[in-house]
Amino acid sequence: MSLLVVGLSHRSAPVSVLERASLGVDAQTKLLQDTVAAEPATESAVLATCNRIELYADVDKFHAGVAELSTLLAQHSGVGLEELTPYLYVHYEDRAVHHLFSVACGLDSMVVGEGQILGQIKDSLARAQETHTAGRLLNDLFQQALRVGKRAHSETGIDRAGQSLVTFGLEQLSLGAPVEGWARGKKALVIGAGSMSSLAAATLARAGVAEIVVANRTSDRAERLAQILTEGDDTNVLARAVPMTSVPFELTRADVVVSCTGATGLVLTADAVAAGVESRTGGEAPVVDLDEEVSSAPLPPTSVGTEEGCPLDLSAVRPGFSVMGEAAVAGMDAATLEQHAAWAAGTTVDRRRTGRGGPEADAELIGALAATASTAGRIPERRRPEPVAEPPRPEPVLFLLDLAMPRDIDAAAHRLAGVRLVDIESLAEVSADAPMAADVDQVRRIVSDEVAAFGAAQRAAHITPTVVALRSMAAGVVAGEIARLEGRLPGLDDRHRAEITQTVRRVVDKLLHAPTVRVKQLAAEPGGAGYADALRTLFDLDPETVASVSRAEESTEKNAENRGPG
Repeated sequence: MSLLVVGLSHRSAPVSVLERASLGVDAQTKLLQDTVAAEPATESAVLATCNRIELYADVDKFHAGVAELSTLLAQHSGVGLEELTPYLYVHYEDRAVHHLFSVACGLDSMVVGEGQILGQIKDSLARAQETHTAGRLLNDLFQQALRVGKRAHSETGIDRAGQSLVTFGLEQLSLGAPVEGWARGKKALVIGAGSMSSLAAATLARAGVAEIVVANRTSDRAERLAQILTEGDDTNVLARAVPMTSVPFELTRADVVVSCTGATGLVLTADAVAAGVESRTGGEAPVVDLDEEVSSAPLPPTSVGTEEGCPLDLSAVRPGFSVMGEAAVAGMDAATLEQHAAWAAGTTVDRRRTGRGGPEADAELIGALAATASTAGRIPERRRPEPVAEPPRPEPVLFLLDLAMPRDIDAAAHRLAGVRLVDIESLAEVSADAPMAADVDQVRRIVSDEVAAFGAAQRAAHITPTVVALRSMAAGVVAGEIARLEGRLPGLDDRHRAEITQTVRRVVDKLLHAPTVRVKQLAAEPGGAGYADALRTLFDLDPETVASVSRAEESTEKNAENRGPG
C-alpha cells in the first residue's frame, strides 16, 4: 500500500473555487467513508481549512487512486470534476509525506509560520479516528506531522516569519499600524465561536479592545467563549454573548467585526453592512465605484475654440482629458474632424487649397482618419488621457475581517464608503510577496530529515511481520524436534530435557539474529521493500501467517490510538 494525497489550496486555486469546494463537517465524514469504501483505498483522512482541502489515502494503485480521489472530491464539494481538475495537485509516497510535514510547519500556509494549522491537523486525525478510516499508515503520518510541526516551532524562529492568519488579517485592517494601538478602546463583534473565531476574540482582547460581543448560532458556545474572555488573567475586556438575530443591531455599535462561521451562505450582506454604517454616520453609505472611469459619451456639438486655433469648444470638453485624445473628438462632424486632425499635427488647413481636390497626401491622410472613425466609431487614441484625480474615500468607521471559507461577508462591502473589508482573497494577494525569514531554511532541513526518518521507519515496520513470522516458524521447528526427541528418549530426565531445549533454541536464535537484524536495516533504506518478499520466498513462509501477525499488531495499535492523537 502507498500514501497518496489529492487536494487544492490557495497556491493552486483562486479563492472563488476554494469557496465553492469547501466541505462542512458532515461532508468530510461522508467523504472519509466513501473513500475507504472505494476499491483503491484502505485508509483516508481529510484536511480541510479555510485555504486548503486535501484528501489523504492509503492506496494500492496510483493511477486508479488519483482518479477515484479526484472524483470523490468533486462529488462531495459540488464542483464539477472538469472544472476542479485544473486546480488539483497530487503527491505520492515520500512527496506526500514531505507535503504534510511542510503544511504542519506552516511552510505552505498563506502566512508562513502560522501555528493554527497544527490544531487543524489534530482535528483531522481525530475525525478520521472517530470514523475508523485511519489505519496504521495515516495514524503514524498525522501523529508524526504534529511532532514535526511542534519541533519546527520550538527549535527555530519560524514564528518570526509570519503570524497567525488572525494577526495578519488585523494588521491589514490597521493598515500596518500596531494592532495594539489601533484596537485599543474599540468595540468588537465576533461572529462564530469555533477555533478561528475564538483565536480572533482572544487576540482582540489582548490588543486592548474595550468590549467583545460574541454571536453564534449555538448560544452555549457563545456564552462559554464570552466567559473565558471575561475571566482571562491577561485581559481586561467586557465580553457578552448574543444570538445571531442581534447581529444587525450590534453592527450599529461595533467598530471591528470578525466573522468565521461554517455557514454555506452569506452571514452579512452588503445591505446589512450599509445599514450599520448609516446608523453610525447618520446618512446613507454611498457606494464607491473602485473601477470608475470618466465616461467617454459623445460631447455636445463642437464649434471653433479659442486656444491657438483649436477647432474644439473647450468648454464642452470634460476636465482632465487632453484635447488630443479620443474623448475630445468623439462625435464631431467630418469638417471639424479634418480641422482637428490638421491642428493636432501642428499645421493648419487651407480649405481653398485642399478641399476635395487637394494634394494626394492630404487626401490619403484625411481618408484614413475618416475611414477609421467610421469603422471604429471614434478616432484612435494618440496620447493617454491625463490622470483624473479620484475623490478620496472617507475614513472607515467599520472594519470587517472575514476569515471564513466560503466567505461570510458579501464582497460588495468593499465598495461601501466608510467600510474597510479584509477577507481571504485580499489576504492571499497581500501575502503572496511576503518576505521569508532565514529560519525557513532551517525548518526545511528539519522537514527533509523527518521525511527520511519516517520513510525508514515505515519500511522497517513493513518487514517486521515477516521477521516475526520467521521467528515463529523457527520456534515451531524447535518445539517439533524437542517433541520428537522425547519420543525417541522417553527416559530423559527433566534437567537434561530442559538443557537440550535451551541449547537448540540458542542455536536457532544465533543463526537468525544476524540476518534478521541486517534485513531490517536494509529494508529501512530506499528500495528496501523487496527484502520482505525475499524472506518469505527463501524460508517458504505462509503469507497468511505474515498477514495474521500484521492484523494482530494493527489491532493492538488501534486500541492505543483510539484514545486520541497525542
